[in-house]
Amino acid sequence: MGQLLNLVQPTFFLNKFSFYQDRPTTLFQQKRCSYGGNCALQKHHYHGLQLSFPGEVVGRVESFFKCKVSCGITVKTGFFPSAYLCNGGELDAIPHIQTLRNLPKERLASKVVMVRFDSTMLLREEMDQQTREVSNALFTIKYLYEAGAKIILASDWSVTSNPKLVLAESVADFLSSILQCKVVPVSCISCNIPPKMEGLEKADIFLLENLSEFKEEVANCSKFAQMLSSGVDIFVNDSFSQSHKILASTVGVTRFCHSCVAGFYFEESLCQLKKVAETSRNPYVAVIGGGNFFDKAAALHFLASRCDGLVFVGRMSFQIMHALGVSVPLNFVEHGALREALDIVRFAQNRDIQILYPKDFWCKNDCLPGKLELFPAHSILDGWVPVDLGPMSLGEINSLLTECKKVIWIGPVKFSNSNQHTNGASKLAQMLDLLSQSNCDLTVVGNMACKVIMQESSSISEFNMLENASVVWEFLKGRKLPGVTALDRAYPFEINWNATYCDPMQPLVVDIGSGNGLFILGMARKRKDLNFLGLEINEKLVWRCLDSVQQSTIKNGYFIATNATSTFRSIVSSYPGKLVLVSIQCPNPNFNKPEYRWRMLQRALVEAVADLLTSDGKVFLQSDIEAVAVRMREQFLKYGKGKLSVVHDQDAEINRGWLEENPFGVRSDWEQHVIDRGAPMYRLMLSKSTGVE
Repeated sequence: MGQLLNLVQPTFFLNKFSFYQDRPTTLFQQKRCSYGGNCALQKHHYHGLQLSFPGEVVGRVESFFKCKVSCGITVKTGFFPSAYLCNGGELDAIPHIQTLRNLPKERLASKVVMVRFDSTMLLREEMDQQTREVSNALFTIKYLYEAGAKIILASDWSVTSNPKLVLAESVADFLSSILQCKVVPVSCISCNIPPKMEGLEKADIFLLENLSEFKEEVANCSKFAQMLSSGVDIFVNDSFSQSHKILASTVGVTRFCHSCVAGFYFEESLCQLKKVAETSRNPYVAVIGGGNFFDKAAALHFLASRCDGLVFVGRMSFQIMHALGVSVPLNFVEHGALREALDIVRFAQNRDIQILYPKDFWCKNDCLPGKLELFPAHSILDGWVPVDLGPMSLGEINSLLTECKKVIWIGPVKFSNSNQHTNGASKLAQMLDLLSQSNCDLTVVGNMACKVIMQESSSISEFNMLENASVVWEFLKGRKLPGVTALDRAYPFEINWNATYCDPMQPLVVDIGSGNGLFILGMARKRKDLNFLGLEINEKLVWRCLDSVQQSTIKNGYFIATNATSTFRSIVSSYPGKLVLVSIQCPNPNFNKPEYRWRMLQRALVEAVADLLTSDGKVFLQSDIEAVAVRMREQFLKYGKGKLSVVHDQDAEINRGWLEENPFGVRSDWEQHVIDRGAPMYRLMLSKSTGVE
């Protein structure tokens, strides 16, 4: 088996100069969201026009914006990347996930794909297919259909979205009309009866029954989720409005599908959500409406830490006014919110940012129906109730927003339980519409705010709109979104291979689960004509290995802290040279049981290895537990797409198919431990068929 070490015949010469001397300090650049416009095929551009806001300004607002230094990604001297550094936009609550856009299209052909679509987006009674959100939601389904996938659509719906759509048959007909392809409803689903996919060969798109009719959906019942995903290969979540909930159709099904990715609409919405936290554009002002101040206190603290100004409108403004000592109607004071409001005020004062609240209101009196009176905010007469913002308040907001480069409007501008938006909301939408014509980044959150923008704006495409405010509030509170975290991970950095290796065109060897790195380090010293990469989920071990690389004379070895199960494809596919060898050695048996959701060796990883490995490339597997080695062999042969076969030799024939010796002469740390105690190792080599890429 010694000849297996000679994977590549040509010899590559190393640069005579020091490997680290000329390396740039930043080897990893955090991936930016490139999603924008329809179908994610082009980036969305804002035209660099000078900000202007014509019109008379009522009242006087002092200029308060100050220069700020935004947080930038930094890397330690040398070449130590960290996936946890913040660039002002990446937060722990939003991991970098796999998306349908980055999934190879050829992988979709003949696959059964379940799409969890957003009924509030695709089933609404008044739907404009030209809007970016609807267009992307439709494109997710059309993209899969054109790729040759069998599609199962799943969602929940109610008469509030569209009173004409109640039965699955009517919904299927409606979807057929907007997709321009036949959608067939499924007869029944339950925990005991799998969905009846009658005529699977005659149709390509199926619709499951209304999930809101099943209590197992909200309970995230594992058995129900397994039934939903029966026969499904790939799960696509395109229901961003449900990402803050734990549902069987968004979270539970991911346990039973070998690939779980975000659809085009989900990906776009997630990118817009990340923009809320970015502080690269200043001044940045948040216009905050709605109520429930106490429940949203953590989110308000976050906005106060990121923004240069806070504008409170709606019922929430009374809590700030109360904290500032302004007289307000007692029925508008929220119980238990005073302490939180005081904390926000003190925090804003410490950061030297301005808090703007209404100075006057239009008020109504039930005893005088149809009559409105204008009152100063601090002297509203008994019997009169605020219903809208006054002209002075709108003037101050106008003056403040004129100087902004970024604005987020979240929450309705209203003071009652009415579903109708107020005149103040329309005026605010008109202000933002004027800002949209200049170089201002605008985000609108909430159904009512988005609706009034669509009515008042002449350039809707310039707005980032997130209709479900609950998702955004949960994000701003720092909470993880279950619908996001359940999806497969992607590596969040673009790797500068020229700075990682002296010659990035040399053939690449990847060790998945590299541990203490003894195998990679030993092989890198032995084979100068190859580049070696260790992928290890334990970040501390990676730092230790990188330190060893830096202190040694190794110029062709590197390590990355990542979960290779889901990031292998995104990392290795960007390597400019050929992938000639992948090794998986002694994986933890406790994390490799078939029923374990996050086991290392999953179908997606095997398929990625089979796809990226060069013709005649090798896969080396070994374990000190025979059952684990057998399972790894079975997985590669089952999901290797017929591209991989076991390499046999005389030693393997004698040892029941296992290799007697390590063919590379370099042992991993655990392998050395097993050998030292006299225990056997179970090894095998697989090869990719010649001429198959």
